[in-house]
Amino acid sequence: MIDPRVKRRRGLITIVVMMATIMYALDGTIANVALPSIQGSLSATQEQVSWVITSYIVASAIMTPLAGFCAVRFGLGRVLVTAVVGFTAVSMMCGAAQTLDQLVLFRALQGAFGASLVPLSQALMMETYPREEQGKAMALWGVGTMLGPITGPSLGGWLTDEYSWRWVFYVNLPVGVLCAIGLMILVRNHGNDRPRPFDLLGFALLAIAIGSFQLMLDRGQQLDWFDSPEIVVETLVAGIAFAMFLIHTLTDEHPFLSRDLFKDRNLTVGLVLTGVCGLVLIVSATLMPPFLQQLKGYPVFTTGLVLAPRGLGMMVSMMMVARIITRFDARYIIALGFGLCALSLWEMTTFTLDVSEAAIVWNGIYLGFGLGLVFPPLTTLTFATLPARLRTEGAAINALLRNLGASVGIAILVSLLARNTQENRADLVSQFTPYSPGWPFGKVMPGADSQMLAVWDAEINRQAAMIGYLNDFRVMTICSLVVLPLLFLMRRQILVRSVAVHVD
Repeated sequence: MIDPRVKRRRGLITIVVMMATIMYALDGTIANVALPSIQGSLSATQEQVSWVITSYIVASAIMTPLAGFCAVRFGLGRVLVTAVVGFTAVSMMCGAAQTLDQLVLFRALQGAFGASLVPLSQALMMETYPREEQGKAMALWGVGTMLGPITGPSLGGWLTDEYSWRWVFYVNLPVGVLCAIGLMILVRNHGNDRPRPFDLLGFALLAIAIGSFQLMLDRGQQLDWFDSPEIVVETLVAGIAFAMFLIHTLTDEHPFLSRDLFKDRNLTVGLVLTGVCGLVLIVSATLMPPFLQQLKGYPVFTTGLVLAPRGLGMMVSMMMVARIITRFDARYIIALGFGLCALSLWEMTTFTLDVSEAAIVWNGIYLGFGLGLVFPPLTTLTFATLPARLRTEGAAINALLRNLGASVGIAILVSLLARNTQENRADLVSQFTPYSPGWPFGKVMPGADSQMLAVWDAEINRQAAMIGYLNDFRVMTICSLVVLPLLFLMRRQILVRSVAVHVD
């Protein structure tokens, strides 16, 4: 029988941890819809204002691997409190920024402080709950991680429309204050008295590699990829720095990332699957709002309402997983989840410009349900065989791979969308003459009236973009299926009566 005080403490820690996770996950996307307002308010060009997003992503990616080392050296609770307080304070500075330079700087600091929130929150949950209850704990924690990117655009749009773009940052204040107080009261610190020496060279090489790679992904489409000298340089720097990091890791006595991490088969395979999970979740959440707003003509608020049921599907499946994960092989639950994701994404390849709201809502529920089946058991299985001393570092690398998977997916699929849209437009335009049937208006094409030509041009653009979206949905379907064989490289784990059973 669990002591009621222990149960109450676990419940409070879960609430506090979810607050920290949701706060960070929201801020990754909440500012996106506010960019036009920020651009007008601060008199910036479109390229300049894009750095509001880029600076946050790059700083977060660079600092994520450092989270594990800091937690081991200084204590998990102490680092989490510092991160929450710093993130909240810098959020207020973002809201009060008077120039674009200030906002970009504060967003970079926000990403740097926030980088440790997700991995250390995950590590704290695994430390708080015994092994047999970690599946349930990951299901609860996963709600915050997965709902943030989905609800962020809707909340950001509402705050921007009703108040101003500054409130997408000010909204963090009450959450951050409550979260910091809760962590200080509930979490005990266990710093390492004999920590591993800090590998400055290893961290610097990894930071340069990740930062250059993230910049290349973020600016590639804007600068026409490898036709741009900047993209070529960033790619070379990322490749050389990462190669040097690998050599250094294999030869140094105390590398920045412990070599023992990658001796664990479950963790290594789980990192790959986590990257794909990030791709499917974040990329689908990134593509659907412009699809609904630009091609279907939905306003921001309606877009949020149509996409919100995906989160409902996730919550239902995560609560279900919390009950069944101790009874079944986690690999089969994950496989079922990826299969449902693939089925939902394949259904999206049949969408047309006339697709109904009901069809989009139900499809989102199926996709959310599938993702909810994947995330908690995948996290549990990834760390099932990892020694406790490596768990915090592993959580940091897991968070990094999830973010990189999303970044790679967004860069590739947005580029494919743009290229396919151009090619489809050229193909459609080549088929039209003054004597063509009046598709899609059902009558003979009129003469070269400028107003009518503008209507035709807009319709051709919509049709071309629609085909581009369908191609992207097809690519995500394939990604969800090709990773399934990797599941069975992982050791299975069934948790029964507080006993962890591992079977090769």
